[in-house]
Amino acid sequence: MIEVALFGAGRIGRIHAANLVRQEGVRLRYVADIARRAAEEVAGQHGVRAIEQPQEALDDPSVNAVVIASSTDTHADLIQRAAAAGKAIFCEKPVDLDLERAQRCAEAVKAAGVVCMIGFQRRFDPTFAALKRRLTAGEIGEPEMLIVTSRDPGPPPLAYLRSSGGIFKDMLIHDFDIFRWILEDEAESVHAVGSCLVDTAIAGAGDADSTAVTLRTRVGKLCQINTTRRAAYGYDQRFEVLGSRGMLQAGNLRPTEVSAYTAAASQDLPEHFFLERYRAAYAAEMRHFFNALTEGTPVRTTIDDGVKALSLADAATRSWREGRTVQPLYV
Repeated sequence: MIEVALFGAGRIGRIHAANLVRQEGVRLRYVADIARRAAEEVAGQHGVRAIEQPQEALDDPSVNAVVIASSTDTHADLIQRAAAAGKAIFCEKPVDLDLERAQRCAEAVKAAGVVCMIGFQRRFDPTFAALKRRLTAGEIGEPEMLIVTSRDPGPPPLAYLRSSGGIFKDMLIHDFDIFRWILEDEAESVHAVGSCLVDTAIAGAGDADSTAVTLRTRVGKLCQINTTRRAAYGYDQRFEVLGSRGMLQAGNLRPTEVSAYTAAASQDLPEHFFLERYRAAYAAEMRHFFNALTEGTPVRTTIDDGVKALSLADAATRSWREGRTVQPLYV
């Protein structure tokens, strides 16, 4: 039996709690959150113990693994403490907002010899994963260009944006991971531009809400990523890969695939937001994590993947602020 402690009882913590208790041979033992009521609510749903501080769980030798779903500013500290305690680690993205601190986390994980998986759930989305399998099988030949569209239905609160690290680290970090996963090469150069087209208050917070990023890999493959904090029609998540013998496209998920044709044509809009869009992906990534622990196999999204995606986000941020093409670190 794998005994688990969950750190963070917010929106994503609740998703992970529900998914991990469904895993055979896994038992949730603690839910920790500085918001005691939130911890007690999630713990009560699953009949486990609520605690305010994670150290009690880290000190418990019966706990084999931790799931870190707390705020970003706690990730690095919890990863290092969990590694020192010999616990297997699942941590939500990003590893940290500071690239050097994230690198130190990776070094601590390697020194401790523990498993550490970063929550890039898009790799586990059934549609995206199917495209990747067909790409790997050579269906369109050698991939040459990737075009990613990533649009939120609306911006988060300004208070969140001020502590998020900016759109490139908060929102595009998933797209940078998709770039590395699909093209299987590292970025040689990053050029990013950004604007505030949704809400001028976001500019006042020192951030952009609409961006375009161009990446060139070491072997010359190209990627373009367009993002916005506002898509009036829903959560727009899709990409296409152009290869030497054709193209593969991965589209949006809709509540149903019914199309209507009367005096006007209609179909369902994309799912509203990421919790709905990636429902299956969150379940699949948690299943993968515990299967890896049980079977002793490598996890698909490592802490190195987390550091490298953050490195691209950091490069994009510098490119946007400095108005020039930059080279990423740690790739």
